Amino acid sequence: MIDGILHRVRTGVQWRDLPERFGPWKTVYERHRLWSADGTWERLLQQVQAAADAAGEIDWDVSVDSTIVRAHQHAAGARTDPPPAPGSKGAAGVEYQAETPWQSLIVRLVEVVLEVRAWAARGAGSPASST
Repeated sequence: MIDGILHRVRTGVQWRDLPERFGPWKTVYERHRLWSADGTWERLLQQVQAAADAAGEIDWDVSVDSTIVRAHQHAAGARTDPPPAPGSKGAAGVEYQAETPWQSLIVRLVEVVLEVRAWAARGAGSPASST
């Protein structure tokens, strides 16, 4: 489930175009929508950031020059409310309420972060190629 959501975020593909190895696209979409609505993603990000910060893996020094940050003309007045949680549709709602995959979700997110770091380290260690 998480891999399907992360794949969609990384590649930008339409939900319907998710590879079959991630399961039914509609299930992945609904889980992402639910977790976005109930704040699960925000809580996970906070926990992963706290763990990385405690390990000294985050450099919090950021400098932004606002004179070069431009907003699109339609950026003003955007909706700030999260998407509404789905209404009760029988047993489907119970399925989502019964699941609380905090530990496995956090473990998977940490694994993904470590995989990306390892990939970046391998890329940084390889000789530069000219094109």
